[in-house]
Amino acid sequence: MELQTIVDIPKGKFEIEHDSKIMLLGSCFADEMGNKFIESGFQTMANPFGTLYNPASIAALLLRCISRTQYEQASKEIFQAADGLWHSWMHHSRFSASQSDTMVASLNDTTATGADFLEHADLLIVTLGTAIIYRLKETGMLVANCHKQPDALFQRERLSAYDIVDQWQMLLGLLRTVNPKLRVIFTVSPIRHKRDGLHINQISKGILLQAVDELLNATDAENFVNYFPSYEIMLDELRDYRFYAEDMVHPSPTAVEYIWQRFQKTYMSLQTLEKCHLRLKEWKRSQHREIIK
Repeated sequence: MELQTIVDIPKGKFEIEHDSKIMLLGSCFADEMGNKFIESGFQTMANPFGTLYNPASIAALLLRCISRTQYEQASKEIFQAADGLWHSWMHHSRFSASQSDTMVASLNDTTATGADFLEHADLLIVTLGTAIIYRLKETGMLVANCHKQPDALFQRERLSAYDIVDQWQMLLGLLRTVNPKLRVIFTVSPIRHKRDGLHINQISKGILLQAVDELLNATDAENFVNYFPSYEIMLDELRDYRFYAEDMVHPSPTAVEYIWQRFQKTYMSLQTLEKCHLRLKEWKRSQHREIIK
């Protein structure tokens, strides 16, 4: 008797080595997976620009890395809010500062560091959270972070699968040119986006899944673009609420660990898994020493 629906995941068509350089971009689930890579001793860069929920925002910042375009104090992405702080519409609030030149310098340093890492990375993992995007009504500019500004400033849109495929096909070609050895793994975040209602969340996730499937079918370079079913694992294998955090939206630590182990079995050899195990033990010992201090 089977009491669980297991998601069938074929063995990956390539293997992640322990010396691989990994970049992760996307929703907060990318941070969760990034922490797992760091704890296991991989060279990792996870969400250097902050959490990015939709494919358009992720693509925009990747394009900026590829082109190495610098921010200026007069950049349209930068604004001063009523709190007196300067913010970037495309970045997390951790970049916000009381002086615009300080923030611009931080944005440019992060862009340059991200560009350097991307050009030498072995793997880019993109975690898509939602197909919903927001634009400034005044200019039509894409916004990745609203910084708690009034809703009246923004126009809400829903990307179609065609919109996503059209943008990412071009972007994937550029990534291949900048870094020929790079491989890309898409995954859809298992985190629910409740703000627009669960019905809209399901539609949004469906659009993301369709877009990724079309990108996989349209990719010429063998094994360049791949898909890992984080969303399906959470929905089918871990459907019980005991696998959710207290907010009933985010996966619990147990669920994150389970998805991580499925990922490891898909893309890592036994030798790499052994190295991960050893490095994880070292990391836990280092954390214990920090607590004692």
